[in-house]
Amino acid sequence: MKAGTDAMKQIGLRAVFMRGGTSKAVMFRAADLPRDREQWAPIFLGVIGSPDANGRQLDGMGGGSSSLSKVCVIGAPTRSDADVDYTFAQVSVTGAAVDYSGNCGNMSSAVGPFAVDEGLVRAAGDAAVVRIHNTNTRKIIVSRFRMDGGLAAVDGDFVLPGVAGMGAPVRLEFLEPGGAGTGRLLPTGNVVDQLEVAGVGAREASMLEVSMIDAANPCVFVAAEALGMTGIEMPDALDANHELLNRLEAIRVAASLRMGIARTAAEATSRPSIPKIAMVTGPCEARTLAGDRVAADAADLTARMISIGQPHRAMPLTGAMCLAVAFAFARKYCASGCARPAYV
Repeated sequence: MKAGTDAMKQIGLRAVFMRGGTSKAVMFRAADLPRDREQWAPIFLGVIGSPDANGRQLDGMGGGSSSLSKVCVIGAPTRSDADVDYTFAQVSVTGAAVDYSGNCGNMSSAVGPFAVDEGLVRAAGDAAVVRIHNTNTRKIIVSRFRMDGGLAAVDGDFVLPGVAGMGAPVRLEFLEPGGAGTGRLLPTGNVVDQLEVAGVGAREASMLEVSMIDAANPCVFVAAEALGMTGIEMPDALDANHELLNRLEAIRVAASLRMGIARTAAEATSRPSIPKIAMVTGPCEARTLAGDRVAADAADLTARMISIGQPHRAMPLTGAMCLAVAFAFARKYCASGCARPAYV
């Protein structure tokens, strides 16, 4: 591998390429990386193949989308209630940026099996339990999975939508996930907020109704209809709608400021991992990437989420957690006799 985009010297580092949920990442042992974390970014950019103006990352292990442009670092625990420390790095596809501000819920499922298979955690018997300290959010995640011949089980009959074939399940428990990025489950203290965003929403007032939730990762939700969308558009259609993506990014930046994640718009732009943003609408018939029909009565909500400026091909795990919390708040909100929040 190359050490970075400017340095051509080849260096060797032990690593594992793993899928976690609907994401993939290059997994490193912390002991194999420089102690100075400022030196990590050039390594990660070189490994993943960023920046790539073509958006394909052919010169690295990335796959041209935010779900496939990731790095995980696993090492000895710095907390007494954890078995390992886990640091997540989101690598930009087209830019020379590495963002440590949030966690990846999908890749969290790969950390426990990696730790056992690499001998960082001892496990015996038919099942393993690994307590993971995510350093990005300072939260504990408990990973449970089957063992097979002293290694994490791979084969099984578990089917994960968005992933071809079957495999062994990994079950995660996010302990006390509220306030992972902001310190509060409701960063503003409100279930619904009026967010001022230039050129978005009611143009005469530039106000938009949103909900901002922080459970495992901060997220902001906006009604698809408020943006002139149906909420069931497929990722390729969203990817081609540059005006919509720019509007969603403007909302995300405004939410970052309101949630206290960033102090300036420039800082919010430089931290694209959080908050994540999603368009939400009610239950309606939709299609999956595989073309399968999802009946309107099969779900309570329909959502389309954006991550690092790209439409997600699958619902992020942490985004789904925030959406579930938002829905629970909405039901309680409606039960109090108030008007139905626009995001649900």
